[in-house]
Amino acid sequence: MIDLTLPPVRGKLTPDAPLAPLVWFKSGGTAQWLFEPKDVADLRAFLSALDPHVPVMALGLGSNLIVRDGGVPGVVVRLGKAFASVARADEVTLACGGGASGILVSSTARDNGIAGLEFLRSIPGTVGGFCRMNGGAYGREVKDVLSDCDVVLRDGSMVTLQLPALGYTYRHSELPEGAIVVAARFRGEPGEPAAIQAEMDRISAAREASQPLRSKTGGSTFKNPAPELSGGHKAWELVDKAGCRGLTIGGAQVSEKHTNFLINTGDATSTEIEALGEEVRRRVMDQFGVELEWEIKRIGRQ
Repeated sequence: MIDLTLPPVRGKLTPDAPLAPLVWFKSGGTAQWLFEPKDVADLRAFLSALDPHVPVMALGLGSNLIVRDGGVPGVVVRLGKAFASVARADEVTLACGGGASGILVSSTARDNGIAGLEFLRSIPGTVGGFCRMNGGAYGREVKDVLSDCDVVLRDGSMVTLQLPALGYTYRHSELPEGAIVVAARFRGEPGEPAAIQAEMDRISAAREASQPLRSKTGGSTFKNPAPELSGGHKAWELVDKAGCRGLTIGGAQVSEKHTNFLINTGDATSTEIEALGEEVRRRVMDQFGVELEWEIKRIGRQ
C-alpha cells in the first residue's frame, strides 16, 4: 500500500476500512482509507490538498463491483446522506445528489408527476454510479434523461458537465479517473402518479421474476455484445449456450435464475468470483468467438 499523509477533513476518515460489508457480493479486502465527506466543500478541500499521485475512487451502493481480496490502495470516497437529496427543480426536472439511490429518484419523480424516470428504480446503485457508467434497463439509459451533472475532479475543482460532454456510449462515459459525480439533473415529462407507479410495479415484478435479487450478487456481469458480433444473442444467452448455467468455482456460482449474474453462495472470495467470470468468458470465446466484456468493475489488488 502507498504511504499516505492525509489532509484534515470535517467528515470521517477510516483507515483499513473493510469494504465487503459495503458491496453486494459481500467479499473483498479493505480500503487503505475510506473517506465519507461532510459535504461538497469538504470533498473539494480534501482532494485539492491530497497528493495528486494518490488514487481516488468513488463507491456508491457497491452493486456493480468486485473488490479484490488484496484491498484497494489510496482513498475510497463514499457519499453519505448529505449527498442523497432529491427535489423537484421544475415541472419535469429533478435535482439529485450523487449519493441518492435510483429508487429514491424514481419515487420522487412519481410523487411530483414526472414520468420517464421509472427505469431508474431498477438500477441498483446511486446517481453518481449510474451517471458514470450510463446505467440503463428496460429500454432506457441515463443518457436519455440526464440534463447535466456536477462533477468534482481529482484536483478538487468542480465543473458542471452538459450531456454531450460525458461522451456516453453503452455502459460507458468519458468521465476521467478520480472524478466524482456529486449532483445531477434528470428530465422527464408530465405524467400521472398512478400510471408512473404502475410502470414501476411492472419493472419490479419483471426483475423479481428474472433476477436473483435476494442473493449476494453484483448485478449484470457482462455487457451485451454488439448484435453483429453475437448473432443477435444477449450476454446471458451466450453464457447459457456455453453450458455455464450453475457453473461454480469455490463459493462462486453462475446464477441458475439468470446466467448473466454471478452469485456468492456463502463464503466466496473475490478471487473465486472473478475467476468464475473469466472462465465464463473463456468458454464463450471458445464456443462462439465472442469476447464478453465485463460490465462489473473490478478494483484493488489480487
